[in-house]
Amino acid sequence: MNKKQQKNFDDLGARQRRCHALSIAKVFWFFFSKKNVLLPLFLTSCVAPDAHAPPFAQHDYAPFSQATAVAVALDEWRLWGQHVDDDDGAGYVQTDATMPERQPGLWQRVGEYWWEGMNAGAPEDAWTGKHDAQGVVFPVAVNGRYAWSAAFISYVMRMAGAGAAFPYAPDHAFYINYAARAAAGRVVDPLLIAEDPARYAPRLGDLLCFGRGQGRDLSFADLPTAYSFPGHCSIVVAGGDGVISEIGGNVDDAVTLTHVKVNAAGVTDDPSHHWLAVLRVMYAQ
Repeated sequence: MNKKQQKNFDDLGARQRRCHALSIAKVFWFFFSKKNVLLPLFLTSCVAPDAHAPPFAQHDYAPFSQATAVAVALDEWRLWGQHVDDDDGAGYVQTDATMPERQPGLWQRVGEYWWEGMNAGAPEDAWTGKHDAQGVVFPVAVNGRYAWSAAFISYVMRMAGAGAAFPYAPDHAFYINYAARAAAGRVVDPLLIAEDPARYAPRLGDLLCFGRGQGRDLSFADLPTAYSFPGHCSIVVAGGDGVISEIGGNVDDAVTLTHVKVNAAGVTDDPSHHWLAVLRVMYAQ
């Protein structure tokens, strides 16, 4: 290991220690299932030394960059067949035969998102696109309990080299609230900062988020919440004249690209969702 590699390795360790010192590592959260049953969930937000990831994703082989995160997301999208959904899943029906996440080769890929996106010891890290932690196939009817969109974002950031620079979690509300606290100046050396989607124009590598279900009517002014809530975040991968492109996981049970309308200033101007926040990831470059 040369001097630069040693310094990078030492810096990663310092970030891990700082993250744990801030008590971000394990936070007790609650979320509501579709049946409104209150369930406890331990979320691990800082990268663990024994994270389920290859060395290049644990140590600073290359700077954590917007370009790399976007490239990882685009690669995953291509692997899933370059699916595009601009009509909010109109006509899509969930069955064993039609759900991409339950097909051979793809349910395993979802398992990799859980295994590598979560930190070691997370209760969800043994899930796949159709199996619970005991390897039992769960019914389509309870599919929502195993939603993997946040695991996908965590995987993208992990593979892009975020190391300790991302608050990995199995649900989006954890890092939306984290980013909102950072925006309010309540986090030292923040990893994410929330911006008001009514004012801020999303950029490449940002996370564009909305609430759904019980979180559907939340607005930026409501953040951070004292509770968890259902939500979704996708990563912005392209911009253009009046539209941006974002890629998210578990959209139509696949990795899917969606186009979002923006106004002349680049601010979201699309009524398809009640936009909650844009999260600026603190990339190294």
